Amino acid sequence: MPMNLTDWLGDNPWALWLTLAVLLGVAEILSMDFVLIMIAIGAVAAAVVAALLPSELWWLQILVAAGVSIGMLVLARPTLMRHVNQLPGYRSSTDKMVGSSGVATSDITGAGGEIKVDGQTWTARVYTPETVISKGTEIEVYEIDGAIAVVYPKYGELPTP
Repeated sequence: MPMNLTDWLGDNPWALWLTLAVLLGVAEILSMDFVLIMIAIGAVAAAVVAALLPSELWWLQILVAAGVSIGMLVLARPTLMRHVNQLPGYRSSTDKMVGSSGVATSDITGAGGEIKVDGQTWTARVYTPETVISKGTEIEVYEIDGAIAVVYPKYGELPTP
């Protein structure tokens, strides 16, 4: 009697862990957050446990996967991110927003307003407090102040504060 795939996978849980690791690795390529790759490393560790120990120890596989994943996220990821952020030419997503164009989705004053840049909605305030930017006006991002975009009207001179 031939063995079907589900029976084979039940007898070889390491293959499930490796499949999960590969899928997480592919997803990491799309996200580039260095989170999914850390979880994938945990899945590889669980695959090693599954290959070396009997499949009845499934709880140990899960424990190893969780422990290694958490360890990688807590210990390795911060160091990796620090190195990546120090690479020449690296710009964070907020740094890349400076100079970007968008549209005011509400009136923007010194107290606040809302803009849309590259399909993302941001809280914004004007560069000069006495200026009011009307809804629908094209804007340009001058700087990012925390989570608030500081903007000015795209067409016209940059006002002095």
